[in-house]
Amino acid sequence: MFRYTQSLSSRRAVLGHAQMQRWQSSSSATETAVEVDDQLELPQLRSLTRTGTPLRMLILGAPGAGKGTQSSRVRESFGITAISSGDVLRRNIAEQTMAGQKAAAAVASGLLVSDDIIVDLIRTELDKITGSWLLDGFPRNIAQAQALDTMLAAGNQPLNAVVNLQVSESVILQRVVERYVHVRSGRVYNLTYNPPKTPGIDDVTGERLEHRPDDNPESFRRRLEQYHKLTEPLLEYYDKSGVLTSFAGDTSDAIFPQFYAFLDQRFN
Repeated sequence: MFRYTQSLSSRRAVLGHAQMQRWQSSSSATETAVEVDDQLELPQLRSLTRTGTPLRMLILGAPGAGKGTQSSRVRESFGITAISSGDVLRRNIAEQTMAGQKAAAAVASGLLVSDDIIVDLIRTELDKITGSWLLDGFPRNIAQAQALDTMLAAGNQPLNAVVNLQVSESVILQRVVERYVHVRSGRVYNLTYNPPKTPGIDDVTGERLEHRPDDNPESFRRRLEQYHKLTEPLLEYYDKSGVLTSFAGDTSDAIFPQFYAFLDQRFN
């Protein structure tokens, strides 16, 4: 077990190597390469970038591109708080907060949840965080992006990184068709890449998984068209701001080393 007598840079290198081994190994035995004390130290080492400021980052990508998987790996490897707008929305609906009740009413009426509601939910989440954070699933359009910029500018804490995941549409289609979801928690399974231990059953709760009716080729192509319509202007918006970086690959294991290297440079 590491006792942290090494220099800060060498400790980061050792921990980073151990984290990468965890993702690259399929053996459960190697998944304990970093012991508990080391995992607790990691967020302290990674809480600020090398410039001394928290990382404020977005992750963008088409439906099924693996944003949730990358967010989970980043959270574990760097101690960054990861916020999923979908999880935040589901939690507020379940807890029947004021914003959650408004969102539930919109969903029940077959309407999209308004930008104002989503922005308020995200503002509440960000107000709880003092260190680095990663947003997944927000913003989805220019209006939301501008609202986020205004929100962050008020605290003199602008975005300093936006990561776009580029995955071929044929690969995403296969993922979506094989995707099953635990609705209450938002946990996502894939029959090829991340199958549940028991077919059709959530690993944590034992409850049944659901396959979304629109997780089929025809519906997915419509959703993808809508995504490109909304997101291409968003990518241009962040590219002009000088904060956009893209990583390409057809699997999460191909993309994550790029993501890891990008963040490791920020923190070392």
